[in-house]
Amino acid sequence: MVTLKFEKEINASAQKVWNVLWNKDTYAQWTSSFNPISRIEADWRVGGKTYFKDADGNGMVTVIDAMNEPYELVFRQVGEVNNGVEDTTSEKVKSYAGSFEKYFLSETDGVTKLNASVDTSEEYSAFMEKAFIEGLEIVKKLAEEK
Repeated sequence: MVTLKFEKEINASAQKVWNVLWNKDTYAQWTSSFNPISRIEADWRVGGKTYFKDADGNGMVTVIDAMNEPYELVFRQVGEVNNGVEDTTSEKVKSYAGSFEKYFLSETDGVTKLNASVDTSEEYSAFMEKAFIEGLEIVKKLAEEK
């Protein structure tokens, strides 16, 4: 497992950046780098589950470990969903369960610094790096336009 780290300065408030990251419509736009049809389903509470799904409803299952809107959101991987079945116990899931995806925002004089990190396998690191770089550039564009 490797941890990829990203930083982006955005000329918008932390709240605007947060909204772009987690609003269902804008989430789908910036995560198109990962999958052309991406969606998020969350109850937005610490300890609650969040699903990152594709057009077929398959994807990742995470738990929110920490949330302090609009400054911090930490997801912990716990499983995946395939064909409507949630898997949190297979050997495949156990190989990455407990890995994190983290977002930290800090604002100074109307400029937000977004720091994101993701734990991923070596196998997917090049894909994830490219997708995050592209995705966070879309976040910047959307937040600065609104």
